[in-house]
Amino acid sequence: MLVEGDVVAVYEDFAAYAGAADDSPCFTEWALGVVGDAEVRAWLETLPAPKRQPNLVFAAARWHGVAAPAPYDALRAALLGDDGSVRATILSRATQTNEAGRMATLLPALAAVAALGDEPLALVEVGASAGLCLYPDRWGHRYRAPDGEVVHEVGVGEGRPVLECRVDGAGAACAPLPGRLPRVAWRGGVDLHPLDVTDHDATDWLETLVWPEHEDRRRVLAAAVEVARQDPPHLVAGDLVEELPALVERAAAHGRVVVQHSAVLSYLPEPARRRAEELLRGLVAEGACHWLSNEGPDVLPGVTATGPAPPPGLFVLGLDGRAVGWTHAHGRALTWTAPDPDLP
Repeated sequence: MLVEGDVVAVYEDFAAYAGAADDSPCFTEWALGVVGDAEVRAWLETLPAPKRQPNLVFAAARWHGVAAPAPYDALRAALLGDDGSVRATILSRATQTNEAGRMATLLPALAAVAALGDEPLALVEVGASAGLCLYPDRWGHRYRAPDGEVVHEVGVGEGRPVLECRVDGAGAACAPLPGRLPRVAWRGGVDLHPLDVTDHDATDWLETLVWPEHEDRRRVLAAAVEVARQDPPHLVAGDLVEELPALVERAAAHGRVVVQHSAVLSYLPEPARRRAEELLRGLVAEGACHWLSNEGPDVLPGVTATGPAPPPGLFVLGLDGRAVGWTHAHGRALTWTAPDPDLP
């Protein structure tokens, strides 16, 4: 999904993504409306390039009262009639959804790392937002075949909230779905603007970022906030390249370190993205951590090239720089592609 560039290209790309990957008729209509509306495009072009993202613009409009789902005209009126409030929200906030549902697609790779020894995991998230994806051990995970049949459960019961995930094709037969939840001894992360999970304004904004038709994701988000509030993670504000080495060193005192990120590096300019990848590969080579990536196929082409090309709209799941699966952007589905399930 394009984050920056020509407004028409960005919004056309988002419309295709919203229509195919998650089926949001409202956001598909809004994005295509922008594509055909010269006045709204001109309004958007007065914003800094990183702030023209559809997710951010649409959420800011909703934050200030635009109902959704709603016809495109409601969005248009809010932007062109803005008294400065919508613009201020766009400029001051960011798209930090931190989709907790992704934990179900990350869990098999995390479990593979956990199986390497008896020590617990120490999780470090890059682009952590509020840190909601740092609690795979506090959730039950239920995996279904494409026909809906439950093929595996782990951690279900004992009052845990449950994540649902479909395993497609090869994944249903080959994904190393764990028999037990990993032990996690420490949780931390880095973000330019980390969110305090105990701050209700911050978590209300996260809810606004959830697409309008996705009531299931709103329920997951509410549960994830409650889980994280019981044991808030250690979050550091700053640039990932500058802050990550010290954070990994701190985490290592608690267990086997896994650095993870989902839909994060695409928001970095190309040079910064390459620096981040170089740092992560270096930390893996040094034995300082394992690296779990979950990004669009064009974000880390070196990882994507190690596995089969994913279908349009899916992310590539990578472990230590090797592609091991395809995932739905919001964690709804996993296809395991690694020929050898014994990882890493």
